[in-house]
Amino acid sequence: MSSDQIALSTSRALEEQEDHGSNPTAGVSIGDIVAERLSRRDLGRGILAVFALDAVMPSLMPSPAAAAKVQAIRSFTFDEIAAGTDDMHHVAAGYDADVLIRWGDKVAGGAPDFEPAKLTAAAQGQQFGYNNDFIGFLPFDGKSDHGLLVVNHEYTSAEMMFAGLGGLDKEARVASATAERVGIEMMAHGGSVIEIKRTDAKWRVVDASRYARRITAETPMRMSGPAAGHVKMMTNADPSGTVVNGMVNNCAGATTPWGTWLTCEENINGYFWNKAALETHAEASALKRYGIPSEWYAWGKFHDRFDIGKEPNEAHRFGWVVEIDPFDPASTPVKRTALGRFKHEGAGNIINKDGRFVVYQGDDERFDYVYKFVTDAAVDLANPSANKNILDSGTLYVARFNADGSGAWLPLVHGVGPLIAANGFKDQGDVVIFARQAGDLVGATRMDRPEDVEANPKTNSVYVMLTNNNKRKDGQTDAANPRADNQFGHIIEINPDGGDHASTVFTWNILVKCGDPSVAAVGATFNPLTSSNGWFGMPDNCAVDGLGRLWVATDGNAPSKTGRSDGIWAMETDGAARGTSKLFFRVPSGAEMCGPCFTPDLETFFVAVQHPGEADDDDPKATPASFEAPSTRWPDFKPDVPPRPAVVAITKSGGGKIAV
Repeated sequence: MSSDQIALSTSRALEEQEDHGSNPTAGVSIGDIVAERLSRRDLGRGILAVFALDAVMPSLMPSPAAAAKVQAIRSFTFDEIAAGTDDMHHVAAGYDADVLIRWGDKVAGGAPDFEPAKLTAAAQGQQFGYNNDFIGFLPFDGKSDHGLLVVNHEYTSAEMMFAGLGGLDKEARVASATAERVGIEMMAHGGSVIEIKRTDAKWRVVDASRYARRITAETPMRMSGPAAGHVKMMTNADPSGTVVNGMVNNCAGATTPWGTWLTCEENINGYFWNKAALETHAEASALKRYGIPSEWYAWGKFHDRFDIGKEPNEAHRFGWVVEIDPFDPASTPVKRTALGRFKHEGAGNIINKDGRFVVYQGDDERFDYVYKFVTDAAVDLANPSANKNILDSGTLYVARFNADGSGAWLPLVHGVGPLIAANGFKDQGDVVIFARQAGDLVGATRMDRPEDVEANPKTNSVYVMLTNNNKRKDGQTDAANPRADNQFGHIIEINPDGGDHASTVFTWNILVKCGDPSVAAVGATFNPLTSSNGWFGMPDNCAVDGLGRLWVATDGNAPSKTGRSDGIWAMETDGAARGTSKLFFRVPSGAEMCGPCFTPDLETFFVAVQHPGEADDDDPKATPASFEAPSTRWPDFKPDVPPRPAVVAITKSGGGKIAV
C-alpha cells in the first residue's frame, strides 16, 4: 500500500503537505561550478587532514596508526551507542537519562492530575503541553543546579492524544473535530515555564513555583516593531493591529543574554481555514507563498479568527519570533516583527564584537532562505532591563551563497533595491510581513529546508542545519545545495568576515553531506573515521556546548529509511577528526529528537523527545499508530496510558561534565 493510501501520522502528514515548497522563483543552476570545486567541497578539511596523517593508505579508510592519531585528538569522550530502534530511549554508557516532565504533567500549582481518557481544555491549560521542541535553561544567579526551563510545544497529534481516531486520514480527523477537542489542542500548543532544581544528583520540577506558567494559543500578546499597527495586521477583534491571542507551531528558539526566551512560530499555515475564500482574498498570492490556508486543524470551524474569509488579516499576525520574560509570570509576550515573518526554526544568537546582538534564523521549507537580524543598539549586560526593546530596531538580512565559497547578506530594507512601492512594499511593515517575497526579489539562495542555525562563540563559525529536499531536481542544484533529490540533508558552516557577525559578507563550506556513506549513490561525506553507528540523516536542531563543540539532533531517521531512530550525534568540526560524528542518545520508536540544551557547567544535557509512538510512515507495511495502538508506550509503559512527549535530563553517573 502506498504512502498516500494509508493514514499517515500527524507529523508525517504535515510534512507531506508542507514541503512541496511555495517558492516560485527559479533560482540559478550552477552544477558545473560545483564540479570545479568538488575536491574541496566533498572532502573537506577534516578528511584531507586524515589523509595527511597517513600518506600511504590502501583504501579510503585510514590505517590503524592514522586512526589512533585522530582518536587521540577527538574532543568527545564517550563510548558510542549502537544505532537502531526499539521502544526505549538509549544513552551512552556511564550516563543517566531521566524523564523530567511529560505531556499532561502539572505546570500550574493547581493543575489536576493527567487523565488521558478524560482530557479537558481547562486541565490542559495548566498542564505540560504536547510535542515539546525547543528547550532553554535560564539559571538563577548563574547557578547550574537551579533555574527555569522554558519549553516550546510545537503541535498536537490528535490520533495519538484522543481515542477513536486510529486509521483516519487527516481529512477525516479534521472532520471529526469537536469544539472541546479543538480547545484541548489550543491549550496544548504554545510553551511552558517550569522551575527545576537538582538535588541528590537528580533534577526535579519545583511544585507550585511562582514562575510556573503556560503560554497557549489563547494567551494575549503584544505586537512590536515595524508591523505593529500596520493596516495588514488589523482585524475585527483588534482594529489597532497591536494585540493578538496566542502563538502556534513553536518549533525551535533561543534564550538571550538578558534572560528572556525567544520562541519561534514555524508552520502557521495549517491552522487557517477556508480554501474557498482564497480565490477572492486581497492577499491571495501572499497567502499562497506561505501555504495559507492548509486546514490541518479544525480551529477555523469554531474560531472565526482562523477563517481567512472572516478575518483576512489574522494569518499575518502569526509566523513571528516571540519574546517572553520567564522571570515575570505577569509579563505580556511580545511578537518582535523586526525579525521578519516566515516559518522560523530557531533564533540562534551571539553578541557581536561591537556589542550588537545578532540573531540567525532558518525558514524551514524546501527552497526557502537563511536570515539574520542585527540590532542597531549594543547589548547592555550590566543592565538587562535596558535590552527590553533592543529587538525592535535593526536590519534584517537574507543570505546568498556564491559558488566560489563566498556569500553575501542582502538587506531587507524598504527602499533598498527592489523593495519599493512599485513592487508591493509600501513600508518596512510590508517588508517584514512578507519577508519571503522580499527574499525572492533580492535574489536569496533557495535552500534545502534550513532549520536550526547556531553560532559558535568560541570560533565565530555559524552552523546551518539543512534537513533535506527531495523536490530538488537535476538542473536545480547549486554550490550550497549540491544534491538533487536530497533525501538526507547536509550541514553548512558559515564564517563571518573577520569574525564580524554584522558584516555583510562571509565565506562558507559544507561541513558534511548526510546519509549512509557506504552507499555511493547517496554522496555522503562523513569523515572516514565515522563508524557505522555514527552517520545520520536529516539534521534538524543543534547545540553548541560551553566548550564550543557541536551536537546535532535529527528528524526523519526511521528503520525503513536509515535503519535507525533519531537521536543526538556529537559532531567534530575542527582538525583531523572534522566531519566525524558519534551517536550519544537515541529516541524510542516513532519519535523525533529536539531541544538540545546544556546547563552552564556542562553537567546536564536536556533533550526533548517529540511524538513517540508513531509508526514508520516510510514503511508501506506499517500499521498506522494511534492512541490505542502506538509503536511504543514510552515513557510510562502502562496499557491505559498513551505515549507522552517528554523532556529528558542527561547526566553523567557520579557527576561530571558531559563527554569530557
